[in-house]
Amino acid sequence: MRLTRVGLLIALMCALATGPLDAQTRKTTPKKSTRTTKKTPEPPLSRIQADWKCASELGVGVSTARRYCDVLTGNDPKDGVLITIPPHRGPVTMSFELHNRHTYSAELVKLQQAYRKYTATIGVLTMDNTLVDRAVVQSEFRTEKDLFDRISGGAGPGGVKAVAPSGDELIVMELPADVQDQVSILGEKLLVMRQDGTDTFTSPGRPIATISNVMLEYRPGPPPKKAPAKKP
Repeated sequence: MRLTRVGLLIALMCALATGPLDAQTRKTTPKKSTRTTKKTPEPPLSRIQADWKCASELGVGVSTARRYCDVLTGNDPKDGVLITIPPHRGPVTMSFELHNRHTYSAELVKLQQAYRKYTATIGVLTMDNTLVDRAVVQSEFRTEKDLFDRISGGAGPGGVKAVAPSGDELIVMELPADVQDQVSILGEKLLVMRQDGTDTFTSPGRPIATISNVMLEYRPGPPPKKAPAKKP
């Protein structure tokens, strides 16, 4: 069939109109990015022997070579055993061994009058006097074999002190992530049971327990920011 000039012109105009329209409606799917954001890895856990100060040093153990420190009763965290907390991220796990405190007498052992049952309660506090947790150690003493260790530097036989750690309780507690600088270990009360009666001690400043082997486990963090220097 022959096309007229008018028909040919109409067909050409339709072709020109539909061509660009198809190109405009053809969508291109954007490529997904294969790049991933790398997360900064957390620093590994550190486990260290803690740096600690105490007002009443008991001494160094003969058999364990440990440092032993008395825990005093009191109300002010500054009077307790002060444990230094390094810069950290997240919570800090603190552990220590808690002992009762016994004054050994070979004469009382010989007379079978040396029996003691000790129950000591201590608290761990932040420096603003917030209680983190409590811990208890209980032990019985009858003979020298019930002592956990002997302390060097005394005037007794073998150069040991009469006061010695008795019993051993491993204490593990988690310190809050926002704890800074130090925590304090303070004594609360001591219950002593003898053959002839029972005594309770709570008065401030009395040594009621002993600690050793203080350890910290934490993820190291950046050091605290220093305050800007004041302009003169």
